Amino acid sequence: MTEAADDIASTRTALINNFAIALVLIYLLLVAIFSHWGYPLLILTTVPLGLAGGLVGLVAINGFGALLGSIGIDANHQAFDMITMLGFVILLGTVVNNPILIVEQTRRNLQERQLPIVEAVHEAVASRLRPILMSTATTLFGLAPLVLIPGAGTELYRGVGIVVLCGLAASMLLTLSFLPSLLIEILDPNAAWRRKFKAIS
Repeated sequence: MTEAADDIASTRTALINNFAIALVLIYLLLVAIFSHWGYPLLILTTVPLGLAGGLVGLVAINGFGALLGSIGIDANHQAFDMITMLGFVILLGTVVNNPILIVEQTRRNLQERQLPIVEAVHEAVASRLRPILMSTATTLFGLAPLVLIPGAGTELYRGVGIVVLCGLAASMLLTLSFLPSLLIEILDPNAAWRRKFKAIS
């Protein structure tokens, strides 16, 4: 029993370390791509929100399963096991894809087309909306059978499917709402927080 507990603890530690390494590697790769340290930080702000979406989805699906169980309908409970935790590492590499599209197009609009910040962000969202919806929808529909139709052979990886599906859905919504607002606030040279900062300094 002690050996099994030690194995679980070491596996959990390894997953946490892998998550941290993956986060650092993603940031360094984005810095190399953008040749800028700030834009990758804006992209990475969507990561904790996407991870939170995966966790909330896991809790919600288990809550819905418990509700079905209370009225006599058999529903599988998804444990928060090691393989489910692996879903968060996988999610880390996928939630940044959509924000990259928005941030990169905004950067081009600002540098190449010299658009005002608000117009640059709005145009970036409008031009990248279709590819974001298409890529996210294909992934979500691909994972849906694993999550919504559990059966023999799916129990092992259902937790990964739930985390990735719900995390991607949350990330897409945040990419189209929270990220544009953040970009406008951070990149706008006339933002109120900049004036307050200058006044303090």
